[in-house]
Formats: sequence, C-alpha cells, structure tokens
Amino acid sequence: MLSARAPFLLVHASSLVVWGLVAFSATSWVLHDAGSDMSSSLSAPREELGLEVDATATARSLGLVAVGPVAAPALASRFQLVGVLAGGPSQGAALIAVDGKPAKPFRVGAPVAEGLVLQSVQGRRVNLGAGGDAAATLTLDLPPRK
Repeated sequence: MLSARAPFLLVHASSLVVWGLVAFSATSWVLHDAGSDMSSSLSAPREELGLEVDATATARSLGLVAVGPVAAPALASRFQLVGVLAGGPSQGAALIAVDGKPAKPFRVGAPVAEGLVLQSVQGRRVNLGAGGDAAATLTLDLPPRK
C-alpha cells in the first residue's frame, strides 16, 4: 500500500528532475553560443572602438607619483666580500657574493662579473678590475669582526 507521503515525494522528485533538465539545457545552450561567438571573433576582426587612453593621465588618477629615472646601483653595492684566502702576490682566492646571490669562490685572475676580474688578494681586501695590469676598479674589504 502506498502511504500518504508517496504522492508528495513523487511530486518533489519529478520536480527536481525537470528543473535539473532545464538547468542542463540552459547551460548547454549558453556554452554553445559562447563557443560560436569565440569562433566568429577569431575568424573576423572586430572594429576598433576608437577609444584612446592617456597612460600618464590614468597613472596619475590611480595615484602614481612621477619619479625621475632610476639610477643603476653603484658598482660596489653589487658585490659583498665574504671570505679571503691569501696565498701570495698572484695567488689566493676570495668568496664573493654577486647581486645578492650566494657567495662563490673566485681565484686570482678569474672573472667575477662582466668586465671585472679578481686582480689580487691582500689580507682582508681584494681588488677587482679589468684584468691584467690595469688599475683596480673596485676594492672590497671584509666586514669588521665582531
């Protein structure tokens, strides 16, 4: 025997199925139309709207303050001397961190950066330059001991 709740549950279940089919149908039509719009926009170029945007005015309205050209960092600020191994006038090595990267070992005569070679190692100081007998472009000192 059917209980008194059976027709009530049947109505709700069928209503759920019908609305599910309506939602599925609407979604499929929307996706179908969106797909056809995408293919037509790829095949035929759209007309230009003719709107011109002033980039500086937009930047000012968003709060950008005009700043002068940014200066390149000083040459000495790119390098940090971490350690020194002195071994004579044309021997030795140094641990140098370049551009904030981890320190790497460099021997005397090895290129440290573009245009800079480790020229000499003396005590707690190293000289970097163009190489050979050229004058030292940059002198790095170890930080003081604590």
